[in-house]
Amino acid sequence: MTLADFRRTLDSPAPPDGLSEPLRALWHDARGDWDRAHVIAQDIDDETGARIHAYLHRKEGDLSNAGYWYRRAGRATERGDLGEEWTDLVEELLRAG
Repeated sequence: MTLADFRRTLDSPAPPDGLSEPLRALWHDARGDWDRAHVIAQDIDDETGARIHAYLHRKEGDLSNAGYWYRRAGRATERGDLGEEWTDLVEELLRAG
């Protein structure tokens, strides 16, 4: 699946079958369901989950919590455009398969 393919699925009422949990979290976030995205991210207990969790808390405006999750992900705190961060996350996850 490409980023363009992924974006096209955002018009559907449900995420496509076979999406990984990290991609499902980002799918829900893109559809405006921050809460669902957060619930999914909380259950991903690795660096990817921490990175998505960080992004979500930065989007929410909770920068101290976001900083904690960026550190858990082993990354510097993002400061750029949230849309670009979302795109980077999705592209990385799609490449990883």
